[in-house]
Amino acid sequence: MMASTVRDIPCGTKGGVMIFFDKIEVVNRLRKEYVYDTLLNYGVTYDKTWIYDKIHHEINQFCSSHTLQEVYTDMFDQIDEQMKEAIQADCTRYAPGIEIIGVRVTKPTIPATIARNYERMEEERTKVLIAIEKQKVLEKEVETQKKMAVTEAEKDAHVSKIVMAQKLTEKESIKMQQEIENEMYLARERSLADSYFYKVMKEAEANRLKLTPEYLELRFIEAIANNTKMFFGDKVPNMIFDQRLLGNFLTGTLRSMPKQSEKLTQ
Repeated sequence: MMASTVRDIPCGTKGGVMIFFDKIEVVNRLRKEYVYDTLLNYGVTYDKTWIYDKIHHEINQFCSSHTLQEVYTDMFDQIDEQMKEAIQADCTRYAPGIEIIGVRVTKPTIPATIARNYERMEEERTKVLIAIEKQKVLEKEVETQKKMAVTEAEKDAHVSKIVMAQKLTEKESIKMQQEIENEMYLARERSLADSYFYKVMKEAEANRLKLTPEYLELRFIEAIANNTKMFFGDKVPNMIFDQRLLGNFLTGTLRSMPKQSEKLTQ
């Protein structure tokens, strides 16, 4: 295996700009079974014919069919492989003992004025790339802030939902407690009313049982006795005590008692 270095290769681009490739390295080897035939046909300087001269030819072919922009920038990374394939194709056909392992092409030298333009272009491109990267960073930051805001809003909404649920539970608890207190109050008032009604009924029943004719006669006599008056003078008023008056009083009293009981019951 050997490396052949071809230097100072001039070529003209499709647009007529003359450029120079300072160095192109071609790594190759000669197969053992083809050594005799290759040396017999092309001599010990076989590499001059199939590598040095061939490199000059192929690089000029490439430059003449492409613009300076393509050669210098856009397609520069493809030149190595294209040179290898082109040289190997002819070697395989006319000198099969030569195997091309690889080709390394250096960046060509271009006119100074054009080089300055490319430098400025590269600077502008670098600025654009930097601006694009800054824009991407800003967009990423905005997106991150937006996601954070959404997350924060979702968290606040979740907390608000929990707080609302707690308040609703508290209100429902207060409502249930108020309902229980209302029921207790109604039960207590109902119990008091029933107790009062029972008391009144019992008192009426007791009065009905107690107010017998004999008892009323006794009370009537006691009332007359308690209202005794003393008169002084020549004439003392006569008191007429009529038994019918007492009987009528007792009968009327006894008749009014059932009606009073019915009113209480109602």
